[in-house]
Amino acid sequence: MKAPQAKKIEKILEIHGDRRTDHYFWLNERENPEVIKYLEEENAYEEVMMKDTEAFQEDLFEEMKARYKKDDESLPYFFNGYWYIVRYEEGKEYPIFCRKHKSLDNAEEIIVDVNVLAEGETYFEVGSVAVSPNNELVSFSSDNVSRRIYTINFKNLVTGEVFADQILNTTGKAVWANDNEHVFYIRKDESLRAFQVYRHKLGTDDSEDILIFHEEDDTFDVNVFKTKSMEYIFIASSSTISDEHRFIPSNNVFADWKIIQPRIDDLEYSVEHYEDEFYIITNADDATNFKIVKTKIDNCGMENWTDVIPHRAEVLLEGFEIFRDYLVLEEREEGLLQIKIIDEKTQESYYLPFSDPTYTTYIGINMEFDTEVLRYGYTSLTQPSSTYEYNMKEKTTQLLKQQEVLGGKFLPENYVSERIWAESRDGETRIPISLVYHKDTKKTADTPLLLYGYGSYGHTVDASFSNVRLSILDRGFIYAIAHIRGGEYLGREWYEDGKMLYKKNTFFDFIDAGKHLIKENYTSSNHMYAMGGSAGGLLVGAVVNYEPKLFNGIVAQVPFVDVVTTMLDETIPLTTGEYDEWGNPNDKEYYEYMKDYSPYDNVEAKDYPHMLITTGLHDSQVQYWEPAKWTAKMRELKTDDNLLLFKTDMSSGHGGASGRFESLKEDALEYAFLLKINDNL
Repeated sequence: MKAPQAKKIEKILEIHGDRRTDHYFWLNERENPEVIKYLEEENAYEEVMMKDTEAFQEDLFEEMKARYKKDDESLPYFFNGYWYIVRYEEGKEYPIFCRKHKSLDNAEEIIVDVNVLAEGETYFEVGSVAVSPNNELVSFSSDNVSRRIYTINFKNLVTGEVFADQILNTTGKAVWANDNEHVFYIRKDESLRAFQVYRHKLGTDDSEDILIFHEEDDTFDVNVFKTKSMEYIFIASSSTISDEHRFIPSNNVFADWKIIQPRIDDLEYSVEHYEDEFYIITNADDATNFKIVKTKIDNCGMENWTDVIPHRAEVLLEGFEIFRDYLVLEEREEGLLQIKIIDEKTQESYYLPFSDPTYTTYIGINMEFDTEVLRYGYTSLTQPSSTYEYNMKEKTTQLLKQQEVLGGKFLPENYVSERIWAESRDGETRIPISLVYHKDTKKTADTPLLLYGYGSYGHTVDASFSNVRLSILDRGFIYAIAHIRGGEYLGREWYEDGKMLYKKNTFFDFIDAGKHLIKENYTSSNHMYAMGGSAGGLLVGAVVNYEPKLFNGIVAQVPFVDVVTTMLDETIPLTTGEYDEWGNPNDKEYYEYMKDYSPYDNVEAKDYPHMLITTGLHDSQVQYWEPAKWTAKMRELKTDDNLLLFKTDMSSGHGGASGRFESLKEDALEYAFLLKINDNL
């Protein structure tokens, strides 16, 4: 079958005296039948080219699915008189939210059965479920398009009645006031930016809702939340580099909103409440890696902030949890997360011990202040996700729940994890790489290796367990994560050195990590593969332009590849809020810099590796036309005979298919592609 080729229609894009010709600009016409036809032709081509793997894909899907416990449920947590549980039933794709009053031995009460709501839908996702303070009402939100635009509904948990109230075009989140009749929620603008907070009174039409806050700065978006104490409701207004928080008491929805600290460029902070004080994690006073301060509620401007945990240059402070007698910190040092316990009475402090060479840990759901028990999570590349309960007084640990890996074949001791360091081209920077492989896999030039990366927004891809990943580990692959600049693996500066006019460091770190793996004989270019999604798709897209022969193949999931055109279009979701990450191309310096690395703008007539590119027609984060244009331009220019496959999920968005197991088909396709081009099939 001949590969599809989109028609060319000349479009001249001009700014700063620079002219770009975009022959595939027309593919952004979502309603154009010619566009849909092209996407369907690409889907048909992908099916034909991967037809020889269909049976194998089905085997992979069943293999992956078999590792999951079909009737699994979450670890119960206690809040406001009830134990809350999310569970799955065998043969059903969606979760069931339920609770039990006071004791786990009591009868179950179903709050929301998503399987019922999703009947007849090709896509369905519940955004949030929130129970009222009196435990009699619940709000729940849903999206049946995959654009992350949610409709909020309400239900009486005593009678089962679903109210007529329905709120459209929201982020999905609803926060109950303590009067049990008002909720606060967020609306989105045309570009899908969360920009307005409204107050809704149960039993009224949403046209009567009161606008509480309108964020007019289009580089900011808003969030609304309740403190752990349930005593205050907050509106957080945030950009990439600045925050502003305002609050009212939860029991007085008509109170005047008070600002903690008005926004200042480069001042970030977030807030939690305890007794008569706010605890704040912030980068104030040049605390690059953040510190914790506190302030009295009545005088909460930053001039009144006093240090609780001072800034430490070598430690990134990522989060904290307050208890009556203990303060628990989530820290990152030399890339590894740690949990630090501080006894507020004795000021004794210590870290929980972890032994894997690379891992992740995190503070779990801890709803109570007056307790000596901390819940935390732990996972590594070889250890399934586990939740522990740690008694901070007795210093004892109890395993509450561990992810089950069914199928009878998995044993942690059959897998090996490592953390190594690659030298960057600048001769000064060391790039951490986490790896996992089966103990029987030898490190040779013929060993297949999949290198994963992201490297944007300060988001850190930690070393965590994946039972899906076992399907390639058991077939001889090494899996590696490059902890490149643009994430925060080595602290805030690691992020700052991989954004804006330093963005190319992200791409070069990934390339240097790959070259180091080859140098150390983990693999070779003939058997090395790259994978990344969204901004990680930008990463692998830029990398194949810079070093097209370094990898034998890449998988680009919902890739952000048309950087310049997207960042110049303020009507596209998220664009204006991204200026602090990528820069604003209306400024010539940023325009020229991002044009120099934008994957789409730099496609050339040369050989490229095998490529599998995926997207969703309804993607709200990275519009489908970015990978569509990229594919079309590569089809036109590339000079090799390698596979170039482009698949559009016509019913999903940025997060892929909905349902518990349906997304495994996407994993099966990606793995079948990698094994096919590595000649494993």
